[in-house]
Amino acid sequence: MAAEPLGPPPSILSTEHFEPTRLSPTRLVRISAYHTAEPYFGRSGHNRFDAPGALAGKPEFGVCYFGTSLQLAITESILHDEMPVDGRFLLTRSQVDARYALYFGGSELRLLNLTGTLLKRLGGSAELAGTTNYGLTQQWARAVHDNPAGYDGFLYMSRHLNTGRAVALFERAHNAIHLDFYSPLASANGFRMAVRQLAIDFT
Repeated sequence: MAAEPLGPPPSILSTEHFEPTRLSPTRLVRISAYHTAEPYFGRSGHNRFDAPGALAGKPEFGVCYFGTSLQLAITESILHDEMPVDGRFLLTRSQVDARYALYFGGSELRLLNLTGTLLKRLGGSAELAGTTNYGLTQQWARAVHDNPAGYDGFLYMSRHLNTGRAVALFERAHNAIHLDFYSPLASANGFRMAVRQLAIDFT
């Protein structure tokens, strides 16, 4: 049976107060080609939860994307466009050597949890992370951003590792989070385990 298509966000998403999930920035991981000017809050309009006005040159806000584990961050970054062959991913060393694992510190974040029962109550589904209609998912992001509760961002189910949750953080949270330390990805704690679990081979 085909998944129900995602509809536009309900009006209550931008008006009603929902209890936030509180998360320390130390739980966040980001994979990046850079280790300066991070966290980077993008305004391109090309990503799933970017501001919907960005493609028209009028972004309402910036967004930075994180994983809640190194493994999840890898799947959402360097494996994002890769397809496995016989159950294994084949990467070049340069794809890993060009990236850093970034870790953060700061104040506790207030996030709306757009997974589980609340997502169902809002009429959403796994299509929030799965649909290719970014114009629609960006409307959901703007509804959360415009909620008077002033959430720092929201949690959502990772499309590429659907047992984990990712975070979209709004730019207004930039004073609550800072880059604590970074490591070349290949030497990051947990990288070898992630490579084994994800069945990554290198050329």
